Formats: sequence, C-alpha cells, structure tokens
Amino acid sequence: MFPYLLTFFGLTPDYRLFLFKQIHEIVFHGGGGYDWNTVYNMPIWLRRFTFETLREHFEKQNEEAEKQQNMMKNNGKSKGELSRPNIASKPTYTTKAPRK
Repeated sequence: MFPYLLTFFGLTPDYRLFLFKQIHEIVFHGGGGYDWNTVYNMPIWLRRFTFETLREHFEKQNEEAEKQQNMMKNNGKSKGELSRPNIASKPTYTTKAPRK
C-alpha cells in the first residue's frame, strides 16, 4: 500500500480535494477579503460558516438575476435585445447643409 493512501496521520484524498475547493471558493468569491493562508488556518466551523454564507449570497444573487431576466422576457424583450428609437421615416440626404 502506498503511504499517501494512509489516512491515520493525514487527510483522505477526497477530503483534501473538498478542503482545497472550499478554500478556493472562499478566496475567489470573497471579493478580496480573504487570502489563502487565512482561510486555510481558519477554525473549521468558521470556514464552513463563511463558505455557506457566500454560497447563500450567490444563490440569492442568481435568483434575482433570473427574476430580472424573466421580467424582461415577459415585457417582450428577449435576452440581448436592445430597445430601438421610434423613427417614423428615414432622413433624406439630398439637401445640403447651409454654409456659414
């Protein structure tokens, strides 16, 4: 058996992956408020609380964005459609501008 598979004195490979993903998410989505070393050395309960708080914040933000998109679709505007000015007729370019 390989030594890195032993878990008595360390973390399992699955938990290490989970831990590093959690640290990455906090640092990346934390808006510059956290650095890797600080998050790595946080107590586990605080790191979990911080991660869950960030997750809830971004889920709520995504729901708000989806509501906004649905409202725009219901108003007859599709995603990416720009509102155009109401121009009754095309201008004619046969007249010259007055000279000074």
